[in-house]
Amino acid sequence: MVPYPHWLNAGDNSWQMTAATLVGLMSLPGLAVLYGGLVQRKWAVNTMIMAFSGFCMVLIVWVLWAFKMGFGEPWIGTFLGKPGTVLGALSEQGRANVPLVGSGPSSTFPGFRFPQSSLVYFQFVFAAITPLLFLGSVVGRISFKVWLIFVPLWSTFAYAVNAFLLWGGGWWAAHGALDFSGGYVIHLAAGVSGFVAAAVIGPRLKRDREHGVPNNLLLVSVGAGLLWLGWNGFNGGDPYFAGADAAAAVLNTNLATAVAMMTWIIMDMLISKQKKPTFLGGVNGMIVGLVGITPAAGYVNGFGAIVIGLVGSAIVWVAWNYLSRVRPFNRVDDALGVVYTHGVAGLVGGLLVGFLADPHMIVYIGLGKNSSITTAGLFYGHPKQLLIQAGAALTVIVWDALVTFILLRLIGLFMKLRMPDEVLEVGDVAVHDEEVYPSEALTRVGSAVTAPPPPITVGEKVPSDSS
Repeated sequence: MVPYPHWLNAGDNSWQMTAATLVGLMSLPGLAVLYGGLVQRKWAVNTMIMAFSGFCMVLIVWVLWAFKMGFGEPWIGTFLGKPGTVLGALSEQGRANVPLVGSGPSSTFPGFRFPQSSLVYFQFVFAAITPLLFLGSVVGRISFKVWLIFVPLWSTFAYAVNAFLLWGGGWWAAHGALDFSGGYVIHLAAGVSGFVAAAVIGPRLKRDREHGVPNNLLLVSVGAGLLWLGWNGFNGGDPYFAGADAAAAVLNTNLATAVAMMTWIIMDMLISKQKKPTFLGGVNGMIVGLVGITPAAGYVNGFGAIVIGLVGSAIVWVAWNYLSRVRPFNRVDDALGVVYTHGVAGLVGGLLVGFLADPHMIVYIGLGKNSSITTAGLFYGHPKQLLIQAGAALTVIVWDALVTFILLRLIGLFMKLRMPDEVLEVGDVAVHDEEVYPSEALTRVGSAVTAPPPPITVGEKVPSDSS
């Protein structure tokens, strides 16, 4: 006899854990490798350790309290006289407050066919990747100690609130806002918070800004590939069932990404000053496609996915090349352009849901007869959806900008947010006593610098440790 309770579906649970692992791989090693290859050589180690440590810190606070804040019972049933609230109660065990779900045992999420631990981990990898994304805005100057303090606080006061508002049964979820897999909760939030953090912390050294050459494009390609394929779990896991809408979300994700990447490459060839295709430009287009389809993946059809890839990539390309020249964007050193590839792309994708949401795309969220949701955008006779999408976006922008600014100003009262110029001149060796590509002439051990041992010639006896 198979040792499964009646409510648990082995296929759904297996896919949920697999999807979560794919999303985790997007962070480690995906973003660590992508960002580590994009930055200057002297900041590769710093970038990687901040990615890994950020992942660790989010998991700790997520298990202890942030998951309950994002997916717990509401503190109150109404807010401003309308259904929905803004935060889950810490006193309650986390549960998914999704409407129209079927009934299930108290030890599981209502209507979900997998244990609570699967959802906790699945939602964790989403929470973890968000601060890692906006790391790209402040890399190359943010103090590592500040990072260790800021990430848990931001995850608590920004991410958990966003998650509850849009996913956990909060105010915007109750009013019909659509964010399939995090275009607003993750990417718009990362773009806004990264931009504000970059403004508050200050810029990199002038020489580093003017000559920020990637140190390893091969590593960039590896990280980009992990992001692309990991996104199958990102969007494919969010229906919470291994069904038709999960498959549609995966297909839409890849289609929009392919269109967006080629759109960026072609625009580089036809419109840019160099009129040449570049790999970095292609990677930017790829990320824009992945981000743009994220809020829409299970709500739009294939044509909608193509439109999002095309329109989103074109808008972000223009923003990257022209908006960056005007205030306030030209005043802020967003090192890897996160505000464009995540902030603007997430905003555009979320707004396009208001146009393109297809009521024939059915998202199943429970087991009962009425356990499905259909949605319609402006092009399908529901113009109100666009207003709802805009309102939710404005809420995320204002809240995340405010939280990021306040947290950094408070931390700045006790320590320097930006590393000193003399440390910025050196980079990894000054901060971590490590180098990503150690010099062949010298080997650094601890704080001492020693010459490497002489080479062993062929046929020579290798001395043992005791000799």
